[in-house]
Amino acid sequence: MRYAETVLLKGGVELLIRNAVASDARALRDIMRRTHAETDYLLSYPDEQSVDDEQEARSLAETERSDNEVELVAVVDGRIVGSAGVTAVGGRRKVVHRARFGISILTEHWGMGIGRVLMGSCIDCARRAGYTQLELEVVADNERALSLYRRAGFEEYGRNPRGYRSAAAGYQELVHMRLEL
Repeated sequence: MRYAETVLLKGGVELLIRNAVASDARALRDIMRRTHAETDYLLSYPDEQSVDDEQEARSLAETERSDNEVELVAVVDGRIVGSAGVTAVGGRRKVVHRARFGISILTEHWGMGIGRVLMGSCIDCARRAGYTQLELEVVADNERALSLYRRAGFEEYGRNPRGYRSAAAGYQELVHMRLEL
């Protein structure tokens, strides 16, 4: 699925949201390592990313050709500062209407509106792909993210009190949210 949009953020900062492509593999892996080191709210730790540049490039090329999945990057001043994606829950008929959403942004770029734009782009892509439900999980004490998702219309449908086991914080409660498209 192809996607590209340029928007102006607060202070006149130009933000480009576009498909991640194979040539982004190294930069995207670096961003993922950094974002996963900067916050305890994401699924993995930097040292758990075992994909190399070549594998990442192949995965990005495959996703770029997909009709129902997308990996987007947020670019400011020619640099990737975040990413977000939509992936199918599964291919079986009973779940083909559902997709998952995930997002990460470098902390130095928080509060600029990048998350809102990336999320809106992913919602648009999910609709275009024919999904009728977009799902995510968020750490319960991540108030910034919860607020962003609620403003976009996501609703809580359950919690897992021991969803993550953080090396720093112990068990973290996960909030399951969904958006009807």
